[in-house]
Amino acid sequence: MDHWKHTRPSHLLTGIYLMQEGNEEPFNIRLHLARDILTIQEQDVICVTGEPFYSSERTVTIRRQTIGGFGLSIKGGAEHKIPVVISKISKEQKAELSGLLFIGDGILQINGINVRSYRHEEVVQVLRNAGEEVTLTVSFLKKTPAFLKLPLSEDCTCIPSDQSSGTSSPLCDSGLHLNYHPNNTDTLSCSSWPTSPGLRWEKRWVDLRLIPLLHSRLSQYVPGSDVCRKNAFQVIAVDGVCSGVIQFPAAEDCLDWLQTIASNISSLTKHNVKKINRNFPVNQQIIYMGWVDEKEQDSVQDRMYSPKFLALRGSSLFKFSAPPVSFGFRLYLLFINDNDLLDKRKHCFSVQTESGEDMFFSVELECELLIWEKAFQMATFLEVERIQSKTYACIMESHLMGLTIDFSMGFVCFDAASKAVLWRYKFSQLKGSSDDGKSKIKFLFQNQDSKSIEAKELEFSNLFAVLHCIHAFFAAKVACLDPMFVESHGAATTTGIPSLSSISCNSQTPKLKYAT
Repeated sequence: MDHWKHTRPSHLLTGIYLMQEGNEEPFNIRLHLARDILTIQEQDVICVTGEPFYSSERTVTIRRQTIGGFGLSIKGGAEHKIPVVISKISKEQKAELSGLLFIGDGILQINGINVRSYRHEEVVQVLRNAGEEVTLTVSFLKKTPAFLKLPLSEDCTCIPSDQSSGTSSPLCDSGLHLNYHPNNTDTLSCSSWPTSPGLRWEKRWVDLRLIPLLHSRLSQYVPGSDVCRKNAFQVIAVDGVCSGVIQFPAAEDCLDWLQTIASNISSLTKHNVKKINRNFPVNQQIIYMGWVDEKEQDSVQDRMYSPKFLALRGSSLFKFSAPPVSFGFRLYLLFINDNDLLDKRKHCFSVQTESGEDMFFSVELECELLIWEKAFQMATFLEVERIQSKTYACIMESHLMGLTIDFSMGFVCFDAASKAVLWRYKFSQLKGSSDDGKSKIKFLFQNQDSKSIEAKELEFSNLFAVLHCIHAFFAAKVACLDPMFVESHGAATTTGIPSLSSISCNSQTPKLKYAT
Protein backbone atom coordinates (compact mmCIF):
# COMPACT_ATOMS: atom_id res chain seq x y z
CA MET A 1 0.00 0.00 0.00
CA ASP A 2 1.47 3.30 -1.10
CA HIS A 3 1.55 5.98 1.58
CA TRP A 4 3.56 9.06 2.33
CA LYS A 5 3.95 11.67 5.02
CA HIS A 6 5.76 14.99 5.09
CA THR A 7 7.88 16.25 7.93
CA ARG A 8 5.59 18.77 9.61
CA PRO A 9 4.95 20.33 13.02
CA SER A 10 3.90 17.77 15.61
CA HIS A 11 0.18 18.62 15.32
CA LEU A 12 0.08 18.32 11.50
CA LEU A 13 0.04 15.13 9.43
CA THR A 14 -0.65 14.22 5.80
CA GLY A 15 -0.80 10.80 4.19
CA ILE A 16 -2.54 8.46 1.76
CA TYR A 17 -4.26 5.47 3.33
CA LEU A 18 -7.42 3.37 3.00
CA MET A 19 -10.95 4.01 4.22
CA GLN A 20 -13.89 1.65 4.51
CA GLU A 21 -17.52 2.70 4.75
CA GLY A 22 -19.99 0.08 5.94
CA ASN A 23 -19.52 -3.20 4.10
CA GLU A 24 -17.96 -1.60 1.02
CA GLU A 25 -14.45 -2.44 -0.09
CA PRO A 26 -11.71 -0.10 1.25
CA PHE A 27 -10.59 2.66 -1.13
CA ASN A 28 -7.76 5.19 -1.24
CA ILE A 29 -8.14 8.49 0.57
CA ARG A 30 -5.78 11.30 1.49
CA LEU A 31 -5.79 12.58 5.06
CA HIS A 32 -4.72 16.04 6.11
CA LEU A 33 -4.65 16.82 9.81
CA ALA A 34 -4.56 20.43 10.92
CA ARG A 35 -4.72 21.72 14.47
CA ASP A 36 -8.52 21.96 14.49
CA ILE A 37 -9.81 19.90 11.55
CA LEU A 38 -9.32 16.56 9.85
CA THR A 39 -9.80 16.69 6.07
CA ILE A 40 -10.53 13.49 4.17
CA GLN A 41 -10.04 13.69 0.41
CA GLU A 42 -10.83 11.40 -2.50
CA GLN A 43 -9.59 11.49 -6.06
CA ASP A 44 -11.90 12.87 -8.73
CA VAL A 45 -11.68 14.18 -12.28
CA ILE A 46 -12.81 17.73 -12.97
CA CYS A 47 -12.92 19.88 -16.08
CA VAL A 48 -10.27 22.60 -15.94
CA THR A 49 -11.19 24.37 -19.19
CA GLY A 50 -12.76 27.69 -18.21
CA GLU A 51 -14.74 27.49 -14.97
CA PRO A 52 -13.92 24.13 -13.32
CA PHE A 53 -16.83 21.71 -13.09
CA TYR A 54 -17.47 18.05 -12.35
CA SER A 55 -19.03 15.64 -14.82
CA SER A 56 -20.19 12.16 -14.00
CA GLU A 57 -19.40 10.91 -17.52
CA ARG A 58 -16.97 11.76 -20.32
CA THR A 59 -16.82 10.54 -23.93
CA VAL A 60 -13.46 9.90 -25.59
CA THR A 61 -12.82 8.59 -29.12
CA ILE A 62 -9.48 6.88 -29.76
CA ARG A 63 -7.95 4.98 -32.71
CA ARG A 64 -5.88 1.86 -32.57
CA GLN A 65 -2.15 2.30 -33.22
CA THR A 66 0.08 0.01 -35.26
CA ILE A 67 2.16 -0.69 -32.17
CA GLY A 68 0.57 -0.76 -28.76
CA GLY A 69 -3.05 -0.90 -29.90
CA PHE A 70 -5.22 1.36 -27.74
CA GLY A 71 -2.36 1.86 -25.27
CA LEU A 72 -4.52 1.09 -22.25
CA SER A 73 -4.67 -1.68 -19.65
CA ILE A 74 -7.78 -2.59 -17.68
CA LYS A 75 -8.70 -4.36 -14.46
CA GLY A 76 -11.91 -5.29 -12.68
CA GLY A 77 -15.33 -6.24 -14.00
CA ALA A 78 -18.82 -7.23 -12.90
CA GLU A 79 -17.46 -10.21 -10.99
CA HIS A 80 -16.16 -7.63 -8.50
CA LYS A 81 -19.34 -5.54 -8.63
CA ILE A 82 -17.60 -2.67 -10.45
CA PRO A 83 -17.16 -1.70 -14.11
CA VAL A 84 -13.91 -2.48 -15.87
CA VAL A 85 -11.35 0.18 -14.83
CA ILE A 86 -8.43 1.71 -16.74
CA SER A 87 -5.39 0.60 -14.74
CA LYS A 88 -2.48 1.80 -16.93
CA ILE A 89 -1.85 4.11 -19.88
CA SER A 90 1.15 3.50 -22.15
CA LYS A 91 3.94 6.05 -22.20
CA GLU A 92 3.49 6.71 -25.93
CA GLN A 93 -0.24 7.43 -25.61
CA LYS A 94 0.06 9.27 -22.31
CA ALA A 95 0.82 12.67 -23.87
CA GLU A 96 -2.09 12.40 -26.33
CA LEU A 97 -4.51 11.15 -23.70
CA SER A 98 -3.46 13.72 -21.09
CA GLY A 99 -6.54 15.49 -19.85
CA LEU A 100 -8.88 12.98 -21.49
CA LEU A 101 -8.50 9.55 -19.88
CA PHE A 102 -7.19 8.69 -16.42
CA ILE A 103 -6.12 5.71 -14.40
CA GLY A 104 -9.21 4.88 -12.36
CA ASP A 105 -11.72 5.70 -15.11
CA GLY A 106 -14.49 3.11 -15.27
CA ILE A 107 -15.54 2.12 -18.80
CA LEU A 108 -19.32 2.43 -19.01
CA GLN A 109 -19.93 2.17 -22.76
CA ILE A 110 -17.95 0.98 -25.79
CA ASN A 111 -19.26 2.30 -29.11
CA GLY A 112 -22.66 2.77 -27.50
CA ILE A 113 -22.76 -0.70 -25.93
CA ASN A 114 -23.50 -0.53 -22.20
CA VAL A 115 -20.80 -2.64 -20.51
CA ARG A 116 -21.40 -1.60 -16.88
CA SER A 117 -22.53 -5.10 -15.93
CA TYR A 118 -20.05 -6.99 -18.16
CA ARG A 119 -17.48 -9.32 -16.73
CA HIS A 120 -13.82 -8.63 -17.39
CA GLU A 121 -13.39 -11.14 -20.22
CA GLU A 122 -16.62 -9.94 -21.87
CA VAL A 123 -15.28 -6.38 -22.03
CA VAL A 124 -12.03 -7.66 -23.52
CA GLN A 125 -14.02 -9.46 -26.25
CA VAL A 126 -16.04 -6.32 -27.04
CA LEU A 127 -12.83 -4.33 -27.45
CA ARG A 128 -11.30 -7.06 -29.62
CA ASN A 129 -14.17 -6.61 -32.06
CA ALA A 130 -14.51 -2.84 -31.75
CA GLY A 131 -12.66 -1.98 -34.95
CA GLU A 132 -10.00 0.63 -35.51
CA GLU A 133 -11.86 3.44 -33.80
CA VAL A 134 -13.59 3.13 -30.48
CA THR A 135 -15.67 5.64 -28.55
CA LEU A 136 -15.51 5.13 -24.80
CA THR A 137 -17.92 6.59 -22.26
CA VAL A 138 -16.07 6.70 -18.97
CA SER A 139 -16.57 7.96 -15.42
CA PHE A 140 -13.91 8.24 -12.76
CA LEU A 141 -14.55 5.77 -9.94
CA LYS A 142 -13.80 7.66 -6.75
CA LYS A 143 -14.11 4.57 -4.55
CA THR A 144 -12.24 2.02 -6.60
CA PRO A 145 -11.62 -1.04 -4.37
CA ALA A 146 -8.10 -1.13 -3.01
CA PHE A 147 -7.65 -4.78 -3.99
CA LEU A 148 -7.27 -3.66 -7.62
CA LYS A 149 -4.04 -1.93 -6.53
CA LEU A 150 -4.35 0.94 -8.99
CA PRO A 151 -1.48 3.46 -8.98
CA LEU A 152 -2.35 6.79 -7.38
CA SER A 153 -0.66 8.84 -10.11
CA GLU A 154 -0.61 8.82 -13.89
CA ASP A 155 3.13 8.06 -13.89
CA CYS A 156 2.55 4.31 -13.96
CA THR A 157 2.51 3.21 -17.60
CA CYS A 158 1.98 -0.02 -19.48
CA ILE A 159 4.46 -1.27 -22.07
CA PRO A 160 3.17 -1.26 -25.66
CA SER A 161 3.23 -4.60 -27.43
CA ASP A 162 2.26 -5.95 -30.81
CA GLN A 163 1.10 -9.24 -29.27
CA SER A 164 -2.49 -10.14 -28.45
CA SER A 165 -3.32 -10.31 -24.76
CA GLY A 166 -4.64 -13.87 -24.97
CA THR A 167 -6.40 -14.79 -21.75
CA SER A 168 -7.14 -12.08 -19.19
CA SER A 169 -7.82 -11.77 -15.47
CA PRO A 170 -9.94 -9.13 -13.69
CA LEU A 171 -7.18 -8.61 -11.09
CA CYS A 172 -4.37 -8.37 -13.64
CA ASP A 173 -3.79 -5.71 -16.28
CA SER A 174 -5.29 -6.68 -19.63
CA GLY A 175 -3.60 -4.71 -22.40
CA LEU A 176 -5.93 -3.29 -25.07
CA HIS A 177 -3.50 -3.87 -27.91
CA LEU A 178 -5.79 -6.23 -29.81
CA ASN A 179 -6.53 -6.75 -33.53
CA TYR A 180 -3.14 -5.52 -34.74
CA HIS A 181 -3.14 -4.47 -38.44
CA PRO A 182 0.33 -3.84 -39.95
CA ASN A 183 -1.05 -1.66 -42.78
CA ASN A 184 -2.66 0.77 -40.31
CA THR A 185 -0.18 3.60 -39.78
CA ASP A 186 -2.64 6.11 -38.33
CA THR A 187 -1.49 7.80 -35.17
CA LEU A 188 -3.65 7.93 -32.09
CA SER A 189 -6.30 10.59 -32.27
CA CYS A 190 -8.47 11.71 -29.38
CA SER A 191 -11.37 13.99 -28.88
CA SER A 192 -13.12 14.61 -25.61
CA TRP A 193 -16.81 15.29 -26.04
CA PRO A 194 -16.89 15.69 -29.87
CA THR A 195 -19.18 18.71 -29.57
CA SER A 196 -16.59 20.46 -27.34
CA PRO A 197 -13.18 19.09 -28.37
CA GLY A 198 -11.30 21.73 -26.41
CA LEU A 199 -12.28 20.46 -22.97
CA ARG A 200 -9.47 19.24 -20.73
CA TRP A 201 -9.70 17.37 -17.45
CA GLU A 202 -7.49 16.85 -14.42
CA LYS A 203 -7.40 14.25 -11.68
CA ARG A 204 -7.29 15.98 -8.32
CA TRP A 205 -7.69 15.26 -4.63
CA VAL A 206 -10.97 16.86 -3.60
CA ASP A 207 -12.58 17.18 -0.17
CA LEU A 208 -14.81 14.25 0.73
CA ARG A 209 -15.40 15.06 4.39
CA LEU A 210 -14.35 17.74 6.88
CA ILE A 211 -14.37 16.78 10.54
CA PRO A 212 -13.97 19.57 13.13
CA LEU A 213 -11.89 18.18 15.98
CA LEU A 214 -13.38 20.14 18.89
CA HIS A 215 -15.31 17.58 20.97
CA SER A 216 -14.75 14.88 18.34
CA ARG A 217 -14.10 11.37 19.55
CA LEU A 218 -11.82 8.56 18.39
CA SER A 219 -12.70 4.90 18.34
CA GLN A 220 -10.52 1.88 17.59
CA TYR A 221 -13.28 -0.49 18.65
CA VAL A 222 -16.14 -2.05 16.73
CA PRO A 223 -19.13 0.05 17.96
CA GLY A 224 -20.47 -1.13 21.31
CA SER A 225 -17.96 -3.97 21.72
CA ASP A 226 -14.53 -4.69 23.16
CA VAL A 227 -13.23 -5.84 19.76
CA CYS A 228 -10.30 -3.63 18.75
CA ARG A 229 -9.74 -3.07 15.03
CA LYS A 230 -6.26 -3.88 13.77
CA ASN A 231 -4.35 -0.75 12.68
CA ALA A 232 -7.58 1.17 12.13
CA PHE A 233 -9.86 3.71 13.79
CA GLN A 234 -12.59 6.21 13.03
CA VAL A 235 -13.18 9.82 14.02
CA ILE A 236 -16.72 10.94 14.90
CA ALA A 237 -17.50 14.66 14.90
CA VAL A 238 -19.69 16.26 17.56
CA ASP A 239 -22.57 16.44 15.04
CA GLY A 240 -22.32 12.71 14.35
CA VAL A 241 -20.45 12.89 11.03
CA CYS A 242 -18.13 9.88 10.86
CA SER A 243 -14.86 9.52 8.99
CA GLY A 244 -15.42 5.90 8.09
CA VAL A 245 -12.89 3.31 9.25
CA ILE A 246 -9.42 4.60 8.34
CA GLN A 247 -6.95 1.76 7.78
CA PHE A 248 -3.16 1.95 8.05
CA PRO A 249 -0.44 -0.36 6.70
CA ALA A 250 1.42 -0.63 10.01
CA ALA A 251 0.74 -0.32 13.73
CA GLU A 252 3.25 2.55 14.14
CA ASP A 253 1.43 4.65 11.49
CA CYS A 254 -1.89 4.04 13.18
CA LEU A 255 -0.53 4.94 16.62
CA ASP A 256 1.14 8.09 15.27
CA TRP A 257 -2.14 9.34 13.81
CA LEU A 258 -4.16 8.31 16.87
CA GLN A 259 -1.87 10.10 19.28
CA THR A 260 -1.60 13.25 17.16
CA ILE A 261 -5.36 13.53 16.63
CA ALA A 262 -5.98 12.84 20.33
CA SER A 263 -3.42 15.51 21.25
CA ASN A 264 -5.10 18.05 18.95
CA ILE A 265 -8.54 17.25 20.39
CA SER A 266 -7.17 17.58 23.93
CA SER A 267 -5.55 20.95 23.14
CA LEU A 268 -8.81 22.27 21.68
CA THR A 269 -10.72 20.99 24.71
CA LYS A 270 -8.38 22.72 27.16
CA HIS A 271 -8.65 25.98 25.22
CA ASN A 272 -12.44 25.70 25.25
CA VAL A 273 -12.43 24.94 28.99
CA LYS A 274 -10.49 28.16 29.62
CA LYS A 275 -13.13 30.17 27.76
CA ILE A 276 -16.01 28.47 29.59
CA ASN A 277 -14.36 28.95 33.00
CA ARG A 278 -14.50 32.72 32.62
CA ASN A 279 -18.20 32.45 33.48
CA PHE A 280 -17.73 30.34 36.64
CA PRO A 281 -16.34 31.12 40.11
CA VAL A 282 -13.09 29.36 40.99
CA ASN A 283 -14.70 26.55 43.01
CA GLN A 284 -17.10 25.70 40.15
CA GLN A 285 -14.68 25.73 37.24
CA ILE A 286 -14.21 22.83 34.86
CA ILE A 287 -11.09 20.75 35.44
CA TYR A 288 -11.40 18.65 32.29
CA MET A 289 -13.98 17.17 29.94
CA GLY A 290 -13.98 14.68 27.11
CA TRP A 291 -15.34 11.48 25.61
CA VAL A 292 -15.21 8.04 27.20
CA ASP A 293 -17.03 4.77 26.54
CA GLU A 294 -19.22 3.61 29.42
CA LYS A 295 -19.68 -0.08 30.08
CA GLU A 296 -23.36 -0.92 30.15
CA GLN A 297 -24.35 -2.56 33.43
CA ASP A 298 -27.22 -4.59 31.95
CA SER A 299 -25.98 -4.78 28.40
CA VAL A 300 -27.13 -7.08 25.68
CA GLN A 301 -24.40 -9.14 24.06
CA ASP A 302 -23.85 -6.84 21.06
CA ARG A 303 -23.88 -3.55 22.97
CA MET A 304 -21.40 -3.61 25.84
CA TYR A 305 -20.30 0.04 25.63
CA SER A 306 -21.85 3.37 24.68
CA PRO A 307 -20.10 6.76 24.24
CA LYS A 308 -20.54 9.31 27.02
CA PHE A 309 -19.21 12.84 27.47
CA LEU A 310 -17.83 13.49 30.96
CA ALA A 311 -17.14 16.88 32.51
CA LEU A 312 -15.30 17.22 35.81
CA ARG A 313 -16.45 20.52 37.32
CA GLY A 314 -15.78 21.63 40.87
CA SER A 315 -16.72 18.74 43.14
CA SER A 316 -19.07 17.12 40.63
CA LEU A 317 -18.76 14.76 37.71
CA PHE A 318 -21.31 15.38 34.95
CA LYS A 319 -22.26 12.74 32.44
CA PHE A 320 -23.89 13.49 29.08
CA SER A 321 -24.78 11.64 25.90
CA ALA A 322 -23.32 14.59 23.93
CA PRO A 323 -21.29 17.74 24.78
CA PRO A 324 -23.65 19.96 26.78
CA VAL A 325 -24.91 23.46 26.19
CA SER A 326 -25.29 23.81 29.97
CA PHE A 327 -24.65 21.56 32.97
CA GLY A 328 -27.74 19.87 34.33
CA PHE A 329 -27.33 16.17 35.17
CA ARG A 330 -25.13 15.72 38.22
CA LEU A 331 -23.12 12.93 39.78
CA TYR A 332 -21.25 13.44 43.01
CA LEU A 333 -17.51 13.39 42.68
CA LEU A 334 -15.89 10.32 44.07
CA PHE A 335 -12.65 8.67 43.20
CA ILE A 336 -11.03 6.63 40.47
CA ASN A 337 -10.26 3.18 41.74
CA ASP A 338 -8.18 0.28 40.47
CA ASN A 339 -10.13 -2.09 38.28
CA ASP A 340 -9.34 -5.58 37.03
CA LEU A 341 -9.87 -6.12 33.33
CA LEU A 342 -13.54 -6.90 32.73
CA ASP A 343 -13.09 -7.60 29.01
CA LYS A 344 -10.60 -6.97 26.20
CA ARG A 345 -10.56 -3.18 26.58
CA LYS A 346 -7.25 -2.01 28.01
CA HIS A 347 -7.44 1.59 29.22
CA CYS A 348 -10.26 1.54 31.76
CA PHE A 349 -11.18 3.18 35.05
CA SER A 350 -14.17 3.08 37.38
CA VAL A 351 -15.97 5.76 39.32
CA GLN A 352 -18.19 5.14 42.32
CA THR A 353 -21.06 7.40 43.38
CA GLU A 354 -21.99 8.29 46.94
CA SER A 355 -24.76 5.71 46.74
CA GLY A 356 -22.18 3.02 45.99
CA GLU A 357 -22.98 2.60 42.30
CA ASP A 358 -19.97 1.69 40.15
CA MET A 359 -19.59 3.12 36.66
CA PHE A 360 -16.95 1.71 34.31
CA PHE A 361 -15.38 3.78 31.54
CA SER A 362 -12.91 3.15 28.74
CA VAL A 363 -10.66 5.50 26.76
CA GLU A 364 -8.65 4.88 23.60
CA LEU A 365 -5.09 5.68 24.70
CA GLU A 366 -2.97 5.43 27.83
CA CYS A 367 -2.23 9.16 27.65
CA GLU A 368 -5.99 9.88 27.84
CA LEU A 369 -6.22 7.69 30.93
CA LEU A 370 -3.39 9.68 32.48
CA ILE A 371 -5.17 12.96 31.72
CA TRP A 372 -8.34 11.75 33.45
CA GLU A 373 -6.35 10.50 36.44
CA LYS A 374 -4.65 13.87 36.83
CA ALA A 375 -7.97 15.68 36.37
CA PHE A 376 -9.55 13.68 39.21
CA GLN A 377 -6.53 14.34 41.39
CA MET A 378 -6.86 18.06 40.71
CA ALA A 379 -10.59 18.07 41.40
CA THR A 380 -10.16 16.15 44.65
CA PHE A 381 -7.35 18.39 45.84
CA LEU A 382 -9.22 21.60 45.03
CA GLU A 383 -12.43 20.45 46.71
CA VAL A 384 -10.62 19.39 49.89
CA GLU A 385 -8.65 22.62 49.86
CA ARG A 386 -11.94 24.53 49.55
CA ILE A 387 -13.97 22.82 52.30
CA GLN A 388 -10.99 22.02 54.64
CA SER A 389 -13.19 19.82 56.87
CA LYS A 390 -16.32 17.67 56.78
CA THR A 391 -18.44 16.45 59.70
CA TYR A 392 -20.70 13.38 59.79
CA ALA A 393 -23.15 12.23 62.47
CA CYS A 394 -22.37 8.76 63.82
CA ILE A 395 -23.07 6.29 66.61
CA MET A 396 -20.39 4.99 68.99
CA GLU A 397 -21.30 2.62 71.79
CA SER A 398 -24.98 3.59 71.42
CA HIS A 399 -24.23 7.31 71.84
CA LEU A 400 -24.80 10.00 69.20
CA MET A 401 -21.45 11.42 68.11
CA GLY A 402 -19.92 13.53 65.43
CA LEU A 403 -16.81 12.69 63.35
CA THR A 404 -14.95 15.58 61.75
CA ILE A 405 -12.39 14.85 59.03
CA ASP A 406 -10.12 17.89 59.00
CA PHE A 407 -7.38 18.54 56.46
CA SER A 408 -5.04 19.96 59.11
CA MET A 409 -5.97 18.04 62.28
CA GLY A 410 -7.03 14.62 60.95
CA PHE A 411 -9.86 12.70 62.69
CA VAL A 412 -11.77 14.35 65.56
CA CYS A 413 -14.63 12.57 67.39
CA PHE A 414 -16.88 14.58 69.71
CA ASP A 415 -20.09 14.23 71.69
CA ALA A 416 -23.01 15.56 69.65
CA ALA A 417 -24.73 17.13 72.66
CA SER A 418 -21.86 18.64 74.64
CA LYS A 419 -19.41 19.09 71.72
CA ALA A 420 -16.70 17.67 74.01
CA VAL A 421 -13.83 16.06 72.07
CA LEU A 422 -13.49 12.36 72.92
CA TRP A 423 -10.46 11.53 70.81
CA ARG A 424 -8.28 13.00 68.07
CA TYR A 425 -5.83 11.33 65.66
CA LYS A 426 -3.68 12.57 62.80
CA PHE A 427 -3.97 11.06 59.34
CA SER A 428 -0.55 9.46 59.81
CA GLN A 429 -1.84 7.57 62.88
CA LEU A 430 -4.45 5.65 60.88
CA LYS A 431 -2.84 2.25 60.30
CA GLY A 432 -5.83 0.40 58.93
CA SER A 433 -9.59 0.28 58.65
CA SER A 434 -12.42 -2.02 57.61
CA ASP A 435 -16.15 -1.73 57.01
CA ASP A 436 -19.10 -4.12 56.86
CA GLY A 437 -20.40 -2.67 53.57
CA LYS A 438 -23.55 -1.42 55.30
CA SER A 439 -22.98 1.15 58.05
CA LYS A 440 -20.00 0.37 60.30
CA ILE A 441 -16.34 1.37 60.01
CA LYS A 442 -13.59 0.12 62.31
CA PHE A 443 -10.56 2.45 62.50
CA LEU A 444 -7.17 1.24 63.73
CA PHE A 445 -5.11 4.15 65.08
CA GLN A 446 -1.63 4.00 66.57
CA ASN A 447 -1.10 5.77 69.88
CA GLN A 448 1.80 8.20 69.47
CA ASP A 449 3.16 7.55 72.96
CA SER A 450 2.65 3.84 73.58
CA LYS A 451 2.71 2.85 69.86
CA SER A 452 -0.15 0.47 70.63
CA ILE A 453 -3.10 0.07 68.21
CA GLU A 454 -6.41 1.54 69.36
CA ALA A 455 -9.61 0.41 67.62
CA LYS A 456 -12.56 2.76 67.19
CA GLU A 457 -15.83 1.50 65.69
CA LEU A 458 -18.36 4.02 64.39
CA GLU A 459 -21.72 3.54 62.70
CA PHE A 460 -22.91 5.89 59.94
CA SER A 461 -26.17 6.29 58.05
CA ASN A 462 -24.27 7.19 54.84
CA LEU A 463 -21.30 4.80 54.84
CA PHE A 464 -20.23 5.32 51.21
CA ALA A 465 -20.16 9.12 51.55
CA VAL A 466 -17.90 8.85 54.59
CA LEU A 467 -15.56 6.41 52.85
CA HIS A 468 -15.35 8.68 49.81
CA CYS A 469 -14.60 11.70 51.97
CA ILE A 470 -11.82 9.89 53.84
CA HIS A 471 -10.32 8.72 50.56
CA ALA A 472 -10.47 12.25 49.12
CA PHE A 473 -8.73 13.80 52.15
CA PHE A 474 -6.02 11.14 52.08
CA ALA A 475 -5.53 11.65 48.34
CA ALA A 476 -5.18 15.40 48.90
CA LYS A 477 -2.65 14.80 51.66
CA VAL A 478 -0.61 12.55 49.39
CA ALA A 479 -0.80 15.16 46.63
CA CYS A 480 0.69 17.74 48.99
CA LEU A 481 3.72 15.49 49.41
CA ASP A 482 4.18 15.10 45.63
CA PRO A 483 6.66 17.81 44.47
CA MET A 484 5.48 17.64 40.86
CA PHE A 485 1.83 18.03 41.89
CA VAL A 486 2.61 20.88 44.28
CA GLU A 487 4.61 22.66 41.57
CA SER A 488 1.80 22.19 39.04
CA HIS A 489 -0.80 23.41 41.51
CA GLY A 490 1.28 26.37 42.68
CA ALA A 491 1.97 27.55 39.15
CA ALA A 492 -1.75 27.72 38.40
CA THR A 493 -3.21 29.29 41.56
CA THR A 494 -3.61 32.64 39.80
CA THR A 495 -6.15 31.10 37.41
CA GLY A 496 -7.80 28.93 40.02
CA ILE A 497 -7.46 25.68 38.04
CA PRO A 498 -4.22 23.70 37.73
CA SER A 499 -3.03 23.24 34.17
CA LEU A 500 -3.12 19.86 32.44
CA SER A 501 -1.33 21.18 29.36
CA SER A 502 1.91 19.42 30.25
CA ILE A 503 0.24 16.06 29.60
CA SER A 504 0.52 15.18 25.92
CA CYS A 505 -0.68 12.18 23.94
CA ASN A 506 2.59 12.33 22.01
CA SER A 507 4.77 11.99 25.08
CA GLN A 508 5.85 8.84 26.91
CA THR A 509 3.45 8.17 29.75
CA PRO A 510 4.44 6.48 33.00
CA LYS A 511 2.92 3.18 34.03
CA LEU A 512 -0.48 3.88 35.59
CA LYS A 513 -1.96 2.21 38.59
CA TYR A 514 -4.93 1.05 36.52
CA ALA A 515 -5.13 -2.42 35.03
CA THR A 516 -4.09 -2.11 31.41
